[in-house]
Amino acid sequence: MKAGVLYSGGKDSSLAAILLGTQYEVELTTFVFESARKIPSVEAAAKVLGLVLKKRTFREGLLNEVVELVNRNGYPNNAINLVHRTAVETLCSEYQVIGDGTRFNDRVPMLTQAEVQSLESRLKCSYVRPLLGYTKREVDRLAERFLVVRYGETGTIENGDYEAEIKKACRNRGIDPGPLFPPHHDQSLVVGKKAGTT
Repeated sequence: MKAGVLYSGGKDSSLAAILLGTQYEVELTTFVFESARKIPSVEAAAKVLGLVLKKRTFREGLLNEVVELVNRNGYPNNAINLVHRTAVETLCSEYQVIGDGTRFNDRVPMLTQAEVQSLESRLKCSYVRPLLGYTKREVDRLAERFLVVRYGETGTIENGDYEAEIKKACRNRGIDPGPLFPPHHDQSLVVGKKAGTT
C-alpha cells in the first residue's frame, strides 16, 4: 500500500519517510504556493532517500488567506496549521495513508486529536505521525545516526518548509514579517545518508 508523506526535505520528514517505508511504499509530496517555484534542494534530499517526490501547488488564494491570518493574529501558528491541514486533506484524496514529520513537542504544525478524528472520518484516510512519540532530542540523535543534515535559519536553507514563502508574501504586501514570526527559527535539509544505512 502507498503512503503519501508531506516532505520538506528536512530531517523530521525524512525520518518519518524512512520509518513509514518499513510498512508502506512511500511517495513524498512537497507543496508550494506558486507553481513556478523550483525546489532543487528538496528534490536532491528525496533522491538521497531513494524515494519518489511530487511537487504540488496549493489552491489559488490560500497564500492570501494565510498572510491575512498571520497579520490579523500577530503570529503565524494558526496560519501554518491551516496550511498544514490543507496539505494533509489534499493528500487524502489520493492516498489511504498520509504521514508527516510532526514530533512529540511540536506546537506548529500540529493537528489536534479532534481534527485528526474528523479528517479520518470525513475523508476515509489514515493520518500517521511516526515521530509523534519522539522528542526533539531523540529525533536529533536519530538524524545524526542516519542522515547528513545541513542547518540554517529560515530563508537560508532552501527546503520545502512553508515559512519562507509566507514571509516572502508578507514582505510583498508591505508587511514586515520580523515581529510576526519567532526569531532564530532553525531549519534543516538532508544532504546525504550515513554509510551503512538502508
